[in-house]
Amino acid sequence: MLINQLTHIINLPEGVSVDSSSSNIKVTGPRGELSRNFSHELINFEQADNQLKITGTKLRKKEKALIGTWKAHLTNMVKGVTEGFLYEMKVLFAHFPMKVVVKGNVVTIDNFLGEKATRNSAIVGNAKVKVKGDSVTIEGNNKEDVGQTAGNLEKATIVKGRDTRVFQDGIYIISKGAAQ
Repeated sequence: MLINQLTHIINLPEGVSVDSSSSNIKVTGPRGELSRNFSHELINFEQADNQLKITGTKLRKKEKALIGTWKAHLTNMVKGVTEGFLYEMKVLFAHFPMKVVVKGNVVTIDNFLGEKATRNSAIVGNAKVKVKGDSVTIEGNNKEDVGQTAGNLEKATIVKGRDTRVFQDGIYIISKGAAQ
């Protein structure tokens, strides 16, 4: 079933500009610049006033879903260059104290469950990780980079081969929000 035309509108706040002249769209704001490639032969971008319109003609179900996905990505990009994203994580351990340190683009986790081997977690993109005591904060403009970095930290401290009801050690997300 074809849908003749579909339009989604994204309102742009003051201080945010969008360059939609090519398929590589750049969003610039007070916190910096983000860019992403959006290319499809049936979907176009139009800019008017303080709005960005995503329009498509003769769409099938797949393209209709793609327009909604792109709207969500662009909304996150606009929020990222205005407010940014902040994830707060907590380091939990019962017996063996973990040592969490940022070294370049890697977070190292020592003494997890008393292990001798060091566990590593990659920092994705331009996300900034700060460790202070038992709290870890991840901040950045790109929601996907911040979220993937937090996911990498959680994944690096998965307990295997033990009862997870008893061994609840790890690094866990406790809050998500705007960085400001």
